[in-house]
Amino acid sequence: MSERESSGAPYPIRAVDRVCDLLDVLRRSDGVVSLTRLAEEVSVPKSSVLRYVSALEARHYVERDRADGGYRLGTAFRPERSQLIDELRERSLPHLLRLRDRFDETVNLGILDGDDVVHVEVAECTRAVRLAARRGERGPLHSTAIGKAIATLLSEDSLRALLDSAGMPAITADTITTPDQFLAEVAVTAERGYALDDCENQPDGRCVAVPIDGLPVPAAVSVSAPASRFAAEDARRIAHQLGKHLSTLVSALRASSL
Repeated sequence: MSERESSGAPYPIRAVDRVCDLLDVLRRSDGVVSLTRLAEEVSVPKSSVLRYVSALEARHYVERDRADGGYRLGTAFRPERSQLIDELRERSLPHLLRLRDRFDETVNLGILDGDDVVHVEVAECTRAVRLAARRGERGPLHSTAIGKAIATLLSEDSLRALLDSAGMPAITADTITTPDQFLAEVAVTAERGYALDDCENQPDGRCVAVPIDGLPVPAAVSVSAPASRFAAEDARRIAHQLGKHLSTLVSALRASSL
C-alpha cells in the first residue's frame, strides 16, 4: 500500500484531477481564459486541455467565448440561470414548433447572456437546405437579428458597454462594426418593431426577429432561412406574420414562475 493510500488521502485519478484543476483556474478568473493559458496553468498539453474542456462544454460546465475562443464557467455553475433556461426551453418548444410549421423555416428563441446571445431553443426547419443554429449555441449581439431585437430592450449605456466588452468583428462583408452604426440600426429596429440580419452573420443567410419584453431576461424570437428563399424585401411581411402569431408563446413565457 502506498504512503498516500495508507495516510487516508484520496486515491489520485489523473483525469479527474486535471478536470478539477481546469475548473479551479476558471473559477479564480474574472473573465475568459485562453486555451494557451489553461494549458500553462495546469501544465498539460493544449491538445489534452482541448479534449477536457470540450467534454465540459458539452455538459455546460464550461462555455467558449465567441469573440476570442477562450473559456469561462458555464451555466451549470449558475443554477438560477440554468433553471431559467430550462423553463424557457420547456415552455417555448411547442409554440416554436407550431411557428416553424407555419413558416416552414427555422424558428429560434434567444436570450442575452453576458455579452452574447444564447439560442435557448431551436425549432429546426425540415427542408434539406436550411439555416439553423444549435440549441445552446452562442452568437454575437451586433450581427444577429435576435441580438438587434434584444438591443431595443436595453439602454444606450448598457449597449455601449456590451459592445465594448464583446467587440464588433466583421463576420461578413455586411456586418455592422461600429457602436454608432449599431445604435442607429437599433433605433430603426425599435421604430419598425422588428430586427433584420441581412447576410451579416452568415453570407448566405437572413433572419428576422421580434423582441419579447417582460421576461426575467431580454429575449427575442426569430425566423431564419437561406437568403435564396428569404429576400430582404420579405422581412416586413414575415415579421408582421411572426408578431401576429406570437401571442400564445409570449403568454406562456411570461407565465413563468421565475
